[in-house]
Amino acid sequence: MATWFVQHCTQNSLLPARQSPYRPHFSTETALLIVHNDIIRAVDRGDLVPLVLLDLSAAFDTVDHGCLLSVLERRFCVEGDALEWFKSYLSDRSQTYIAGQDSHGPVSVSCSVPQGSVLGPIKFTAYTEDVTELISAYELSYHLFADDKQLYMAVRSSIACRLSASGVLHQRPAAVVCVSTAAPKRVQD
Repeated sequence: MATWFVQHCTQNSLLPARQSPYRPHFSTETALLIVHNDIIRAVDRGDLVPLVLLDLSAAFDTVDHGCLLSVLERRFCVEGDALEWFKSYLSDRSQTYIAGQDSHGPVSVSCSVPQGSVLGPIKFTAYTEDVTELISAYELSYHLFADDKQLYMAVRSSIACRLSASGVLHQRPAAVVCVSTAAPKRVQD
């Protein structure tokens, strides 16, 4: 099923071009080379490149099964027997917690994808791939690697110098905007 899903996504260009893991011919090396190349080219032009590295904590545990199935159906055109297979894969899951001699469970699980499985990471990638639309809306460059995201932007050094001279770069922001991929936005057809 994992091979079929990756082939389906590849043939239909459903995954972001700048998403490296769990795909043929993409790796940590390609992610590093792409980001490094973009930054070096900007620096060679005389630009500054602020880089933000995001790593979601317990990211695989935040995947809501209902939302994931909706994303697979609407965004990835998974339907029929394939969708039913994904539903059965996610249904009736439970966890038991063990600490020393104490155990608690089993507890029904309606969120998370099995991280150690072949399908878990691919499902997480599908679940969060629409974050690229949000990133692109702010005209940022990016690269995604599972739950890691690198956001960056080339800034003319003259603009950065003016901002620094005016004190803007040394002030605390008036507001902080938090963006979470844990609750995916709905994708409309």
